[in-house]
Amino acid sequence: MHSNAIASIPLGDARYPAALAAISDPPPILWTKGQPERLRGPMVALVGSRAASPYALEVARRLGRDLAHREITVVSGMARGVDSAAHLGALDADGVTIAVFGCGVDVIYPREHTELAARIAERGAIVSEFPPGSSPLPACFPQRNRIISGLSLAVVIVEAAEKSGSLITARHALDQGREVLAVPGNILGGRNTGAHALLRDGAKIVESADDILEEIHVGLRAPDESKPAKRASQDPVLLHMTLGESYDLDALSNECGMDRIKLLRRLLELELGGAVRRVEGGRFVRFRGPC
Repeated sequence: MHSNAIASIPLGDARYPAALAAISDPPPILWTKGQPERLRGPMVALVGSRAASPYALEVARRLGRDLAHREITVVSGMARGVDSAAHLGALDADGVTIAVFGCGVDVIYPREHTELAARIAERGAIVSEFPPGSSPLPACFPQRNRIISGLSLAVVIVEAAEKSGSLITARHALDQGREVLAVPGNILGGRNTGAHALLRDGAKIVESADDILEEIHVGLRAPDESKPAKRASQDPVLLHMTLGESYDLDALSNECGMDRIKLLRRLLELELGGAVRRVEGGRFVRFRGPC
């Protein structure tokens, strides 16, 4: 699809991101500009202050680049500061990045990020629940933050003051059962008091991309070719799936006795490995493919 093409993906469509469909209030329609097929694969959100310190900008760009090198899609809101640095880091690595808008996907906000938006659409996608042409109203941004967290396996707060909008994203992430992580920063000036509060409450410290990957259990280790591969039939999820039959996430969660979020992560790994496909209605089908 051309990077300027706008598409709509209704809830229940096979293209609709499974992780987002699993939250309590998913958007009925997801508007996209760019490459909607990029809304597959493991995603991590990097968010933080608009008035970011040079340290936070460097950290966000480095984390975005390192995650992209590990084939993790970087999600953020294309705001000034940390968000744009995270997108740029992913693009530095020729990786995939997703920008979630609080306006229509055809309305660039802030305007100085017009070139960045074009690069994101070329390599990834711009998404929004608001129809094309919708203005960036203040009330829309807290609402869009649940999509940033809902798409992601984890949310990383790079720098956030006490009343930062990034903390709204963190609260959504906790409500959705996502992992919340934070980057420690300078204790002077109050720029990072919000992130430090999260750390005091138990958020994991992030010093490198490996800290994030360890928390979401995706892509940490290359397979050991000296050991025989685990047979697909022994997989705890595939054991409960019959070839060719489609399964609802909730029903499969009950069948496997596995938490929905953990199950989503495993289904994502199986999809990437070619053993599972998503179909209409947000359901999952096991088929004979590599794994």
